Amino acid sequence: MNSAQVDAYLHRLGVAHPAWPTVEVLRELHLLHLRTVPFENLSIHLGEEIVLEEKRLLDKVVAGRRGGFCYELNGAFGALLAALGFDVDLLAGRVYGDEGRLGIPYDHLALRVRTVDGGEWLADVGFGAHSHYPLASEERGEQRDPGGTFRIVESGPDAAGALGGGGQAGAGDLDVLRDGKREYRLETRPRVLGDFRAGAWWHSTSSASHFTRSLVCSRVTEDGGRITLSGRALTVTAPDGTKEVRELEADEEVLGVYRERFGVELSRVPTVRGRNGAD
Repeated sequence: MNSAQVDAYLHRLGVAHPAWPTVEVLRELHLLHLRTVPFENLSIHLGEEIVLEEKRLLDKVVAGRRGGFCYELNGAFGALLAALGFDVDLLAGRVYGDEGRLGIPYDHLALRVRTVDGGEWLADVGFGAHSHYPLASEERGEQRDPGGTFRIVESGPDAAGALGGGGQAGAGDLDVLRDGKREYRLETRPRVLGDFRAGAWWHSTSSASHFTRSLVCSRVTEDGGRITLSGRALTVTAPDGTKEVRELEADEEVLGVYRERFGVELSRVPTVRGRNGAD
């Protein structure tokens, strides 16, 4: 990632180039990313190819002023943090679904970040509704955040009875909980971006993936709430959790919300693949 790309990324986030890769800088960048770059799966339904290569991610997120899902958002954010001097590892996760079942391998991508002033942090700007700030990855007690109360705990054996990390002490998988509910399980072994291609392909093509069955575009609002456009349903969630939902009718209104509320410029309204004549 060159200096021009770093400057363009920081310009999109609306922040000056930081002097040092400190925890306070990480916290600021994390929150600004959630406010500025939406969590969205529009490419899947617009017929756009998802390519997990650094240049392609930067072309989309920075030059194209788009968002993405976990592989794209955390992939791009991880590249920015590394370019700013943070020590960054890509971690593979599996998301907990119905009845506590774990998803596919490489189901999720999150970041482990180390700062110059000490500490190791779990940064995740690609999970939708999640923590607004990085979580202390070595802390096992409750961590309060505007997004909820979080805990990171050592996980037990998986459905096959196996422990992560090959049973080595301190190398086991970790479960991330929000408000007492398990959200995803993380491996602690570092990965590279290319390792996640199969997961990204599955989520963008399989009928079993919720990403192929629904449309979402969502970001944190400046007051700490959230705004989400799911198809034509616009939901504005206040910081106290109260929701206001309305259905958008005209295509022009839908495109206007994408443009004005998410900064996403589209030429047509995306439609869930397989519906209304879509592929």
